[in-house]
Amino acid sequence: MTAALLRLGHLQASDFLEIRRASIFIISCAFFPRIEIFCGRSDYLGKEACIFFKMVNFGKKLMKDQIPEWKRCYINYKLMKKKVRQYAEQTQNGGKDRRQVLKEFSRMLDDQIEKIVLFLLEQQGLLASRIEKLGEERANLSEQPDLSKISELCEAYKEVGLDLVKLLKFVDLNATGIRKILKKFDKRFGYRFTDYYVTSRANHPYSQLQQVFKHVGLGAIVGALSRNLADLQYRQGSYPSIYDQPSDALKDPIIDLINASVDKLTHSTNFLKFLGQHALIIQEEIPSSGEDEALETNYHFMSLLLNLANTFLYMVNTYIIVPTADDYSLSLGAAPTVCGIIIGSMAVAQVFSSVYFSAWSNRSYFKPLIFSSIVLFFGNVLYALAYDVSSLTILLLGRLLCGLGSARAVNRRYISDCVPLKIRMQASAGFVSASALGMACGPAIAGLLQTNFKIYSLTINQNTLPGWVMALAWLIYLIWLCISFKEPTHDNVEKIQPQHNTAGHVGIGEMESGLAQPLLLNSEDKENDGGEEFDDSEEAPEDSRMPANSICSAYRLLTPSVKVQLLIYFMLKFGMEILLSESSVITSYYFKWTTSSVAIFLAILGLTVLPVNAIVGSYISNLFEDRKILLASEIMMLVGIALSFHVTSSYTVVQYVSSALITFVSAEVLEGVNLSLLSRVMSSRLARGTYNGGLLSTEAGTLARVVADGTITLAGFLGESKLLNVTLLPSVLICIVSIAATFLTFNSLF
Repeated sequence: MTAALLRLGHLQASDFLEIRRASIFIISCAFFPRIEIFCGRSDYLGKEACIFFKMVNFGKKLMKDQIPEWKRCYINYKLMKKKVRQYAEQTQNGGKDRRQVLKEFSRMLDDQIEKIVLFLLEQQGLLASRIEKLGEERANLSEQPDLSKISELCEAYKEVGLDLVKLLKFVDLNATGIRKILKKFDKRFGYRFTDYYVTSRANHPYSQLQQVFKHVGLGAIVGALSRNLADLQYRQGSYPSIYDQPSDALKDPIIDLINASVDKLTHSTNFLKFLGQHALIIQEEIPSSGEDEALETNYHFMSLLLNLANTFLYMVNTYIIVPTADDYSLSLGAAPTVCGIIIGSMAVAQVFSSVYFSAWSNRSYFKPLIFSSIVLFFGNVLYALAYDVSSLTILLLGRLLCGLGSARAVNRRYISDCVPLKIRMQASAGFVSASALGMACGPAIAGLLQTNFKIYSLTINQNTLPGWVMALAWLIYLIWLCISFKEPTHDNVEKIQPQHNTAGHVGIGEMESGLAQPLLLNSEDKENDGGEEFDDSEEAPEDSRMPANSICSAYRLLTPSVKVQLLIYFMLKFGMEILLSESSVITSYYFKWTTSSVAIFLAILGLTVLPVNAIVGSYISNLFEDRKILLASEIMMLVGIALSFHVTSSYTVVQYVSSALITFVSAEVLEGVNLSLLSRVMSSRLARGTYNGGLLSTEAGTLARVVADGTITLAGFLGESKLLNVTLLPSVLICIVSIAATFLTFNSLF
């Protein structure tokens, strides 16, 4: 996020306007590194620049990628790593107490940062001096234009730009070393030293770290370089100033390269990226040229479209029965609140199907999609037939089969593994958009199916038509799938997989749970510098990137920050499910709404998803920190739930609809920022494999739906008059717990 500066520097929002984007870049790379810094413009830096950002042995990479003439100015990572090991041994032997170790290590790190900052200031001065001299030449040329000299001047500005890129690489490499050594210290000693170090130096007037945080020199250099170079190349007398020229006309590769680097490192957010975060399948690293070719070979547009269609149809299938589930229950001789079990049975089965589909997708994508379509076809047929055989058991069996056909894990994995990087963001956004559209279309379609007639012995009415319609839809989809789907070559996919992390933003495997947590798992940051004895407590770098291979290993990777994010996800899904699943019963009891009215209401709620995400993704998330949006959304959701309670003698449509909108919209905002944060604090080992981050979030949300639907049915035994308040009470309690947990881990939610 562009709010990274505000997070560490504890600045006010107004301060952000005074600090140029390049200064935010320094902070971002210092403690929120974006490994893809230049890979977004690999056509200008080439293969070597992309290889630089691969997750390899950092000590060796630091030595290899140092600029020889700047060697003395880099962080002495090898020495500091050795010191950490010595401190650990001395502490264990009683040679030094922990307080003394903290003091000595802090002083050493201060000296290293001071060395980096002073060199950075020196280089900035040299760059500024060069730009000033070039500016004098440009002024002379404006009086006596000479095309050859203008061309030479442009090349000189480009040389400055390339040197600026080299300096940015220097900053990133050193900052990564600082972050890694902090992480290694935390791991060795079990302290939250990173939290102490950053907090104590963030606002101290003599801290070199503070100088980095609030330094604006690079921002001025970026601005001066871009303005002068663009002015030379594109003005041509058509505009009084470069500031009057359309910004999209500035196409110089050097400007593009610098701007792309700054944009990535400041977490610039747009709508597509925000939507993609919902799917937890955002690319972490740029693949090498060979890997990218393999992705291009595997990519098949129609197969991607089929995965998105599967996502859409499944969400329609989930919500198409919500407006009529209570009426269906009554027609089978059950209480209307049994709708909770009817709706929730699909989620119960999905808890298990998510795991086996995730495992199956390691070997194939086509076969699980075929199986999913067949199971969903028969599940919907059973759901529709339950009316004529008067069997609640058949109805529930049909819904369980529908849940067993949930292939969302396959859809997510296909985008993650087989879609080229250049369109993966769009595909991720398409995944989320298909889900949102299906959620809105489900109730809307149910509202249109208001009829009642018989075909032979089959009853066609508002209760059975959703089943027949979805069965037909899945049959058509199955035929389309068999004709058009192309199974990717898994040999290539397996070669690509270890190189990618699609759980979220770049650097999440290194971050783990942010600055305030130890961040340090036995699986992370495994390095062995040349000449050093191998540390038995550390695994090989290859092992550190291997996916979790069991539920237990995945659970061990869940840091406190990740657990809180999953709790929040559980809470918001619980609240949304309570609102949606009981809407038909509540509105029928209090307001005498018809099925069509309920369908319209639910469809309107569903249609708010994309506009809300567009506003948050394009504007709000660029103005405020994600964690602040997260906390505000939780509080607003609590307000919406509280307003929903029936505490007066009358309960009005205005109260119900307004509170429902507040709750639903807050939950939607909360889901976006929650998954955005989750993608950054989740271990890179949870990026792939069966037990990946997408599966964990899906399981948390599905479990929430199961519990919510069960709560509705259990509360129904107390009577419809008490249903609303009884089901809202656990929502309030869970929301309060999640808010408290957010406060406790607030400093680690980066």
